[in-house]
Amino acid sequence: MKILFRRLMTVLFVAGVVGAIVYGLIPAPVEVDLATVEQGSIRVTVDQDGKTRIREKYVVSAPLAGRLQRIELEPGDEVRAGETLLASIEPRDPELLDARSIAQAEARVKAAEASVQKMEPILEEVEAAQEFAESELQRVREARKKSPQSISTSEIESKLLAYRTRSALLRTTKHNREISNFELDQARAALIHSRPHVGKEATESPESNGNGWNFNIRSPIDGRVLRVFQESTAVVSSGTPLLELGDPTDLEVEIDVLSRDAVKIHAGALVLLEHWGGEKTLQGRVRLVEPSAFTKISTLGVEEQRVNAIVDLVDPPQDRTALGDGFRVEARIIVSEATDVIKTPTSALFRVGDEWAVFRVVDGVAQQTVIVLGRQNGLEAEVFYGLSAGDQVVVHPGDDVADGTTVRAR
Repeated sequence: MKILFRRLMTVLFVAGVVGAIVYGLIPAPVEVDLATVEQGSIRVTVDQDGKTRIREKYVVSAPLAGRLQRIELEPGDEVRAGETLLASIEPRDPELLDARSIAQAEARVKAAEASVQKMEPILEEVEAAQEFAESELQRVREARKKSPQSISTSEIESKLLAYRTRSALLRTTKHNREISNFELDQARAALIHSRPHVGKEATESPESNGNGWNFNIRSPIDGRVLRVFQESTAVVSSGTPLLELGDPTDLEVEIDVLSRDAVKIHAGALVLLEHWGGEKTLQGRVRLVEPSAFTKISTLGVEEQRVNAIVDLVDPPQDRTALGDGFRVEARIIVSEATDVIKTPTSALFRVGDEWAVFRVVDGVAQQTVIVLGRQNGLEAEVFYGLSAGDQVVVHPGDDVADGTTVRAR
């Protein structure tokens, strides 16, 4: 009996030693970070910094030579067209009355009249184009109401973009016509004041200061003063810049992007403007990708070819009252997007020859899986084939992970 017991103990001891050796030879699971493959939307963007700028700026210059009185306006002051006094010029010497000055003033009148006449047919053409774009937009909207399947959303957005573009062009053309009329009035006034009358007419003129006459310059537009170039009293010549005016609510955004990214951006693309100082993300639409590139030196000293993309703001001015001219914004230009797609983190991807692959975890074992990708945005990648929603994949796989490796979540 004792011999049988000893043999049993010996067998059990040997079996325990063998089991311990076998267990020690089994590799321990590798700790990894896991991510879940999801089904949702993916958006590909071009991210760059941009700056705002006023769409139309107007530099007020001295229409004739003389002594400029001190300009009391400050940057930010509001001005009204035809009402706000911007600057006043008084005679400096008889140079204003010589034949050459009179001839030049007459020539400026003729040039201003020609500019006004030139604007009329342009304005008629722009108004006709805007009315046509408005009628086209109304037509597709009515057709969409009657038959939702006959008109696509992209067609409505295209007509809406055309209408907004034509409306902006009409505002710009009317603005240019106002400026042309203002320049004509200025030229005519300069010609009149080049021949001042001595006597009752001169002293009773509303422009008179009691010792002769002053030439007053009033604002040609509604807006605000952006810059004052000549604040103090000084003798100025004809054409000297005095002030810069503009409407701070009429903003656009200039974004310089790499030329290889510019070819992906199309007019009408949605733009998200972030970190501009407000709580709300602003929206815009690409109006133009300029056809000419320029060279810019990056912070690393590398020459880059860059292109300006001009963006119109969609949000109304009351939602961005604090935003002004030359302000910095962070822009995300959407070049492609899709919904209801299978997507995986790009940190899980690696190359196998010419193909993309991931380590898919099945029952605690990493399986190398070849996949076919679509859109990529740096953080996520669209998967056409190889994965399903809910699959677990290894992110940032190290050298200790291979096909068939036992893994566990870290």
